[in-house]
Amino acid sequence: MTSGDAFFYLFSAVAVASGFMVISSRNPVHSVLFLILAFVNAAGLFILLGAEFLAMILIVVYVGAVAVLFLFVVMMLDVDFNELKHGFLQYLPLGAVVGGIVLLELIVVVGGWTIAPAELRVSAAPVSSSVSNTMALGEILYTQYLYFFQIAGLVLLTAMIGSIVLTLRHKVSIRRQSISEQNRRNPHESVQLQKVPSRMGL
Repeated sequence: MTSGDAFFYLFSAVAVASGFMVISSRNPVHSVLFLILAFVNAAGLFILLGAEFLAMILIVVYVGAVAVLFLFVVMMLDVDFNELKHGFLQYLPLGAVVGGIVLLELIVVVGGWTIAPAELRVSAAPVSSSVSNTMALGEILYTQYLYFFQIAGLVLLTAMIGSIVLTLRHKVSIRRQSISEQNRRNPHESVQLQKVPSRMGL
């Protein structure tokens, strides 16, 4: 076994274990920390594959921004996760259908490696050594997989809007900004001028 194989098994084992701990941890803070560990090990796998740009993006964007933002949101907003879990059984059938579709897709992908391995070699296009990793990735994303790239962006946008709606809690004691009410006000209703006599104060 070479050093590359040893690092592959090490990064893969830690990434799989971290992913399992993300969904099994009862503490949300621990789940985010295990998510960061999974991202770091996935970046190590990308480096072993020669995709240094993807590894750096995974560390800088996902670990440095997204995962840390999740951690601060969980720690500072005091989200009641027990309340969010109410209605879980209501969406369980839809989640089971989506999970079954994803499982079927994984079976098809994994089965393709053993059923027709020659087809995978034909579809893989070699990259010239004179082209950088970033340029090769950009040419593939914005030419061959442009529509899939845009659909992935829309899915992430929908997930972001959903997370904001789920975590937004309207409390009576918190004063919130109302843009429409502010635009309807005029200076005569907002400001009251009074002439105070000298040495009288308010």
